[in-house]
Formats: sequence, C-alpha cells, structure tokens
Amino acid sequence: MILFVFEGKEREPQLYRAIEKLFFPKETDAIVCSFGNNIYELYKQITRLGDGADIVSVLREQLEGQEDNPLKDIATSSAFAEIYLFFDYDLHHHLPLDEINRRLREMLVMFCDETTNGKLYINYPMIESIRHTKELPDANYYLYAIPKDQCGEFKHTAHDFSHYGSLDFLTDTRERRIETTKQNWQHLKDMNVCKANYICCDENIYPENKRNIAQQTIFEAQLQKYVNTENCSVAILNAFPIFLYDYFK
Repeated sequence: MILFVFEGKEREPQLYRAIEKLFFPKETDAIVCSFGNNIYELYKQITRLGDGADIVSVLREQLEGQEDNPLKDIATSSAFAEIYLFFDYDLHHHLPLDEINRRLREMLVMFCDETTNGKLYINYPMIESIRHTKELPDANYYLYAIPKDQCGEFKHTAHDFSHYGSLDFLTDTRERRIETTKQNWQHLKDMNVCKANYICCDENIYPENKRNIAQQTIFEAQLQKYVNTENCSVAILNAFPIFLYDYFK
C-alpha cells in the first residue's frame, strides 16, 4: 500500500488522480491524504512530537475527528510500503529566509526514502508551477525563474503566463482526450527533469543518473544559484513530473 501526502486539499489530489488513471496499474492500492498546511507547519508538528514521530502519527492527530479521515484505522507508517510527500517551497513565507531553508533542509534529510519515513518532493515556488508554461513543449522552460518578492503573487503569475486556461490539459482523462493529456504529462516530465539537471549540473538535458537530481541536490543547487544570491529568486520547477521520472524510470 502507498501513501500520498499533499499540502493542499484540492489541486494536488486532482493532479494525482489524473496521474493515477494515466500511469498507474489499476491494481495500485493507494491512500491520499491532505495535510492542509505548509511544510514549515509540518516541521513544527514533527519536532513537537519528538523522537519516534512519523508522518502517519502527525496526520492522525491533524485529522482526528474528521469523518473522512483516511488514516483512522492505521497506526504507524509501517503499514505502508511506500510514502510520498508533496509540499511547496513557499519562499515568501513569513519566516526568515535562513529559517525556511534550515527547516526544509532538515525535512529533506528526514524524508529521503519512500520505504522508511517517506520521500519528500518540493514544488518551487509552489504547486502552481505545474502550469507555468507556454504551449507544450516549451523550449524556454529551463530559463524560468521568479524573484522572491514576487512569489506571493505566483498563483496569478502562473495563470497569466500559461498557454492553458485551466488544468484540463493535465486532468482531462476522458477517452477522447486521454492520449493528448498523457502526452502533455510526458512533455512536462521531460521539461522538468531536464531543468532539474540544468539547475544541478548546468545542462538542460536528461541526467546521466537520477541521483544527479535528487531532491536534496536540487534544493542545495537552488540555494547556491538562485536563492542565496544578490537577486534572490527561485527556479520554477514542479515535483509531480520529477516524481513520474523517479517512479517509472
């Protein structure tokens, strides 16, 4: 059984359900759970619970009393063969930048293996990066970045920038559209994987090894080349296409 943990309650589960229908075998047994808050709040809750805390115990406490709690009968993370978490970088968070980066670095160390505590994937600067593209395939995607002081408006920025007026280009799985939607995901996978390699290794091509674009490696390269610079920005990157590359490679 696989557990998918998302920051949000709408957009991320919507995208996952499309991926599930398009790419996963029908017999895949998965539970989807939304934390309903950001990665820095998750950090606080995990550290508050201390040694032995795992993502399932945190989520059970967070969702206690909810009728639709998908984890109400599950005690610990050991019930799952694999765990994946998807959260946003949120560069514009009210915390000091150094504290944001310290917490996220710790979380990426803690959640680095899907078969133990779980594997954390980060959207830069947030989930809306999934639609920050011109008509697919977008040859300039590897160049797109956004300054820190504009990250708070990124939802509107992505909407205005995008060639696509909605997420239908990724979520429409009707029979007559399914091949086009699947091709759109393939384009996004290629673009994001190559861009991750560009961020980490300065080449906008597929990496020689997927370890070259591990989540911790991407994060440290983002800090070195974009965030901790005079112009403080972040390279726009989405975690879902990189997850597809990791999972099915």
